[in-house]
Amino acid sequence: MKKNSICEQFGLEYPIFAFTHSPDVVISVSNAGGMGVLGASGMTPEEFDSAMKRITNACPEKAFGVDLILPNKYVGMEDGGLSLEALEKHIPKGHRDFVNKLLEEYEVGELEDQEKLASLSAKAGSSVSLSGARALANIAFKYPIKLLVNALGTFPEEFRERAHAQGIKVGALVGQVRHALKQKDAGVDIIIAQGYEAGGHTGDIANTVLVPQVVDAVAPIPVLMAGGVADGRQIAAAMALGAQGVWTGSIWLMTEESETHPVVKKKFAEATSADTLRSRSSTGKHARQLKSSWTDAWEDSKNPDPLPMPLHGMLISDAKLRIEQDALKAKKGATELINYFVGQNVGMLNEERPAAEVLQKLTKEYEETMGKLGSPTTSSIK
Repeated sequence: MKKNSICEQFGLEYPIFAFTHSPDVVISVSNAGGMGVLGASGMTPEEFDSAMKRITNACPEKAFGVDLILPNKYVGMEDGGLSLEALEKHIPKGHRDFVNKLLEEYEVGELEDQEKLASLSAKAGSSVSLSGARALANIAFKYPIKLLVNALGTFPEEFRERAHAQGIKVGALVGQVRHALKQKDAGVDIIIAQGYEAGGHTGDIANTVLVPQVVDAVAPIPVLMAGGVADGRQIAAAMALGAQGVWTGSIWLMTEESETHPVVKKKFAEATSADTLRSRSSTGKHARQLKSSWTDAWEDSKNPDPLPMPLHGMLISDAKLRIEQDALKAKKGATELINYFVGQNVGMLNEERPAAEVLQKLTKEYEETMGKLGSPTTSSIK
């Protein structure tokens, strides 16, 4: 791959961005020539600071970024975020009863590590708010990041101004043209057009339709394609659609360095691309994830609807830990319930590899694809 303008902007060998919650994946990808982007939401400030310190020390002179979640709508947004005690009062008893009954039905045991529960509940409630995002951004700005991205909404001006003052580019994920235009008006430097295929919070328009429209609408702002990318042929397709690179996520969930639960990895390896759905059952907003008994229960119209952010994350924090704990012990009920965010490309994720090897595989497949097209002017990214 020859370097293009995105590579030149960020000092990359390859225009491949790797979103991940694992600092080790960030380190591996950035050191191998791509850009690792750490998903900070869900971390306490202390955990995030420790992760950033590790990445900075392990990636000297290499590009890496940070991804936050600051949606345009969440409970308590009028006040910049509510206290955990105030948020707890918004969770209906009927929802708590439903979750407890579900765990009882699947014979999920009590949590053994209560300190871990307290930490997760705090993270679920505090990170999805202006005050929570600001606390994480303040930490990010202490380190030599190259990119700050909002995964769900438009950053307040204070975030963009501070980033630009420090020479940091600002990006945003979008699922519709109108969202892309709003981000353009807000002054972002890079737009990630995320198709329906993507894991996590995603819209309902497919990449082949979304990307060229976004490219045309926001020009000359560079666009990355996100959603479903698992091999180099899809990178070639992204370039053909007008993108200057790709934003990847699910492929790193099957790497040796990833944070993925071992039982979930096994499920991913056995899944097909028909085994995911967009469901509110994990965050309160529609997010593509692996189908399981957990998603089945929340999709059943006889049961309560998921709560809005960040209430749903707080509601299920105990349940998630208990399910993960029992799944490690190979308990049947927990194994049936456990799931995780993943894109439709899960049908292509059938083996575990080191992250650097995955990156090299992507670039090799891209070159092979461009070579098969037979055009001497398209054999490398321009």
